Amino acid sequence: MIQEKLRGTGVALVTPFTKELAVDYEALRKLLDFVLDGGVEYLVVNGTTAESVTTTTQEKAEILQVIRKHVNGRAPLVYGLGGNSTQHVLDTIASTDLEGVSAILSVSPYYNKPSQQGIYQHYVQVANASPVPVILYNVPGRTASNVAAETTIKLASHENIIGTKEASGNLEQCMYIAKHRPEGFMLISGDDMQTVPMATFGAEGAISVLANAFPGKFSNMVRLALDGNFKEASNLLLSFVDINPLMYEEANPVGVKAVLERFGVCSSQVRLPLVEASSGLKDRLYKLL
Repeated sequence: MIQEKLRGTGVALVTPFTKELAVDYEALRKLLDFVLDGGVEYLVVNGTTAESVTTTTQEKAEILQVIRKHVNGRAPLVYGLGGNSTQHVLDTIASTDLEGVSAILSVSPYYNKPSQQGIYQHYVQVANASPVPVILYNVPGRTASNVAAETTIKLASHENIIGTKEASGNLEQCMYIAKHRPEGFMLISGDDMQTVPMATFGAEGAISVLANAFPGKFSNMVRLALDGNFKEASNLLLSFVDINPLMYEEANPVGVKAVLERFGVCSSQVRLPLVEASSGLKDRLYKLL
């Protein structure tokens, strides 16, 4: 079952750029080896952490092709494919080569703030059209609307919707989903710092930003939590408390790219409207490192 392959840590891959802001495929391959050697279980390609709103359709296709070839079956691939126009998402599904992709991660429609019925109908259309299973992605801090727990449970009955990445920050909402979900429906933490708490009531892991830079420590933390060793998992979680807020202080993935630059994996370059980490942020990150 695909759910078993996606249990653990999925890394929401950044997209490395050159100083000229072209996609840096050499650095991308280096990042892939870095996180896979660190022990993450699967890779999320062209998600929101990948700055997918600023990469072109051609670049997205090339990025997927490069990753697919370089990974060569070493880990499952989840592909980020969502948007705030249902028809555009359906058209993109139809035109995207999803060979070798285990599932798509589809963010809830953003900006237009649909009702719960609108969110439900959107996802039903996406799930009906997708040739691979769908994972919902609820991140109200970016979309300006919450996918209610009741809506998630309603969608969980769709045979092609296999889970949800929950980044609502609302643990009670996550608990409701954990309690009422059908068997086999995955609850995945979309907030790195809530991964261990969510594992205590049944979450199957996380799709992580931190795992780009700390794949070994983060994936070990998740494995410990999934094994019920919450004491050791919590110790590792607490080691991220000081650095995690800096990941988002100047927007994601600005912080984690600055760390990756320090580790020699890729540059800290991002595309406008994001800007590279300030010298002040880099100084504070490097002192922590």
